[in-house]
Amino acid sequence: MKQTLVGLMKAAQVSKPGGQWEMVEREIPEPGTGQVRIKVEVCGICHSDMFVKEGAWPGLAFPRVPGHEVVGRIDAIGENVTNWKGGQRVGVGWHGGHCFICEACRRGDFVMCQTKKVTGISFDGGYAEYLIVGSEAVAAIPDELSSEEAAPLMCAGITVFNALRNSGARAGDLVAIHGIGGLGHLGIQYARQMGFVTVAIGRQKDKEPLAKKLGATYYIDTAVSDPADELKRLGGARVALATAPDAKAISALVGGLSPNGKLVIVAAPAEPLIINPISLIGGKQSISGWASGTAKDSEDALQFAALTGVRPMIERYPFSKVNDGYEQMRSGKARFRVVLTLA
Repeated sequence: MKQTLVGLMKAAQVSKPGGQWEMVEREIPEPGTGQVRIKVEVCGICHSDMFVKEGAWPGLAFPRVPGHEVVGRIDAIGENVTNWKGGQRVGVGWHGGHCFICEACRRGDFVMCQTKKVTGISFDGGYAEYLIVGSEAVAAIPDELSSEEAAPLMCAGITVFNALRNSGARAGDLVAIHGIGGLGHLGIQYARQMGFVTVAIGRQKDKEPLAKKLGATYYIDTAVSDPADELKRLGGARVALATAPDAKAISALVGGLSPNGKLVIVAAPAEPLIINPISLIGGKQSISGWASGTAKDSEDALQFAALTGVRPMIERYPFSKVNDGYEQMRSGKARFRVVLTLA
């Protein structure tokens, strides 16, 4: 479907590192070969958007429109695209495309593509009324999920879902989710629905009711208990998923792993971890990081959520209030994901 739109669209851009949000008008772009154009309905505001706002991503070109939790409908299709149709409701996440020809791509590991694109960083993202993206980066949205529910799953959701399903844990294993925030509140839900005995680790007692409502069997309050000791008391965690960017707290989780246990990190603290290698050696334990995933991984995360009832807790802001929504995310006060509504 080729559809040329002559006119302007609104976009929220940043023109320099640390600059203010600028609501601008741009020409509506046309998709090139292998690309589609999406009329954006919703875009989530992610903590990683700070890379754009503050200019912290190496080589970032300005001005730039951020946003990588995008949901909308395809309204134009470029040449050589045969797998998508006009009007389809789709999403785009962090992974914005790959080359298909490098060593990693030839092995099917598209996330590790040597020239991979990141939505809202390598090219303009979803803080705009229209988005152009390679067709390989597009994911279908299940009818059971609203656009507002689906948007945070395009980054936060796929990240924890993919990390957990590739962690080596099996149904019945004890799995700890460290942090009850934008990532953690989804991690708890996914872990429970995957059949894991789920332990939520947070700070302060008042988070316990929510953690158990989300599916945690146990709650560890780090304000009064040592999480490693408590995990050992429960038999040790086969997997501990670190979703809160606190280097000291993440480092301490190693002490709560079971033999052959694994610490999986999806949070990105600024400080280095401090780990005693003797503990890892003695327990045959390991530490790994996890990136988000491809568009197909996103579809898996979305379909699993639609099937099992996993849903993000969201706060909605109209597109005109992008600054307010961003500041709510940046302050850490959001419960728990912020979305911009454009439709």
